[in-house]
Amino acid sequence: MSDISSFPNSRLRRTRVTGWSRAMVRENMLSPADLIWPLFVTEGEGVEEPIATLPGVSRWSVDQIVLRAAEAIELGIPCIALFPNTQADRRTEDGAEAFNPDNLMCRAIRAIKQAHGDKIGVLTDVALDPYTTHGQDGLIDEDGYVVNDDTVAVLVDQAINQANAGADIIAPSDMMDGRVGAIRKALEMNEHHNVQIMSYAAKYASAFYGPFRDAVGSRGLLKGNKKCYQMDPANTDEAMREVAMDIAEGADSVMVKPGLPYLDIVRRVRERFDIPVFAYQVSGEYAMIEAAAAVGAGDRDALVLETLMAFKRAGCSGILTYHAAVAARLLRA
Repeated sequence: MSDISSFPNSRLRRTRVTGWSRAMVRENMLSPADLIWPLFVTEGEGVEEPIATLPGVSRWSVDQIVLRAAEAIELGIPCIALFPNTQADRRTEDGAEAFNPDNLMCRAIRAIKQAHGDKIGVLTDVALDPYTTHGQDGLIDEDGYVVNDDTVAVLVDQAINQANAGADIIAPSDMMDGRVGAIRKALEMNEHHNVQIMSYAAKYASAFYGPFRDAVGSRGLLKGNKKCYQMDPANTDEAMREVAMDIAEGADSVMVKPGLPYLDIVRRVRERFDIPVFAYQVSGEYAMIEAAAAVGAGDRDALVLETLMAFKRAGCSGILTYHAAVAARLLRA
């Protein structure tokens, strides 16, 4: 039985005539509080290094990252996500720089927390690819295969290193089996009871990550591919198993990555699990919007807000996006 009457008793355009009416019946809302701003950290002082494949995005030295955090606070963005551009001479096959308490990531965390305290959250990536010479997210054997259990052990060390520096949210992006449970246990044992885990639970082996690899300096380093641990883009049921496992192991929230091409996964996770769901609008997605706007194929501001609303409509609690500051300004205008 239909839940609406027939035309002309029902004119669905009636509520669309005016702006106030459209606002009153709007089903989903987007605000700066829904955004997480990914930022890239590099060495030096007073440094800004524009990233050619991510127009409008730069690498920032630690002192400048502190200023970006202040900008986020002013814009109402509740959390920033940090990714390091590790110098080549600090990259090794085992990614040992990830465990250095004075590495770029840890220095940036401490500086942000010293300057801003709990005014903003700091989310940190846990994976070895920014620290390895081979570009893989974990340890490799003689055949180049990324080994699971040994990798999990060192990811735990990386996570505790970041928590000790003051990270609020640990975000393992490596896709190793069992890493969420191991990290949760270690956080509890080290009395980091309130440090959250946002698991990259459904991270796909995607072609949309290219500009990110430029940003963290791993372009050209990757030996092989990541298909033996990141998910096959053809699979959806497998994503439900991944999410279920991470929730059981102690994740406080889960992430789907990439974003817009995987909104069906976001919707399935939201409908099945009672947990906050985030999506990462990844570097390739950002770059495509910027490229389209640059050639006049679409209005940049409208494209940004429409795509972010699509994430909310699909069921996202929040979105990691390089357009966070742009979107926050638009939403406050």
